[in-house]
Amino acid sequence: MPIKTLRIPTPDGQADAFAAFPDDGERHPGVLMYMDALGLRPVLQEMAQELAGHGYYVLVPNVYYRHGPAPVVDLPDHITAEIRPELFGKLMPLVQAHTTEFALRDADAYLEFLIAQPEVSPGPVAVTGYCMGAVLAMRAATAHPDRVAAVAGFHPGALVTDAPDSPHRLVSSLTAEVHLGLAVNDLSPEGISELSQALDAADVRYTCEIYPDTVHGFTMSDTDAFNPAALKLHWERLIPLLDRALSTE
Repeated sequence: MPIKTLRIPTPDGQADAFAAFPDDGERHPGVLMYMDALGLRPVLQEMAQELAGHGYYVLVPNVYYRHGPAPVVDLPDHITAEIRPELFGKLMPLVQAHTTEFALRDADAYLEFLIAQPEVSPGPVAVTGYCMGAVLAMRAATAHPDRVAAVAGFHPGALVTDAPDSPHRLVSSLTAEVHLGLAVNDLSPEGISELSQALDAADVRYTCEIYPDTVHGFTMSDTDAFNPAALKLHWERLIPLLDRALSTE
């Protein structure tokens, strides 16, 4: 699968991004993939290419573009548990600076850009994300129910908080089918219950699953958190979801 480097116009500048898609001259359903907190790097290119191989155009923006092009923070080839605290000391200011207002403005721009690409077929799109990207994916889906037919989040960030704009409080606008793949300690039992109650009350079609023997970050093969079996399960959940929601037949 080819990788194409792109720049996405937004109200706050240009977001660097890349896209992966089948090199067959055909148009394919679009997927907006949100990065994890570690940022754009080769493992996300590999994951985008894997997904594109199933017949999708996958757009992956640098969420931190307001602070510069990726990599905004230099990353080692492999992120060990030992260096993770120091690394997140540098990353957390970027995460915290990405307000809900910024997230919604960016989602507008990313989705407009995605559907305008000549390789993307007409019709609804999907949004997926990892870590904080799962929260951004949910925000994009709830803000664009007319465009987003599927949303998936893996080892998600804070989907349930006390804030008035907590993602779980906004699901009443969802029309997308949802899958959430949680690491063992991503959400408390109370948080899972509160999220499930909100999705049930909104009559959302969803699955929320704790992946066995996992820690936060389990899909990312360049970290100590990586769990190959859980990554495989993630693909087994994600691909059928997209196939159902974005089928052109």
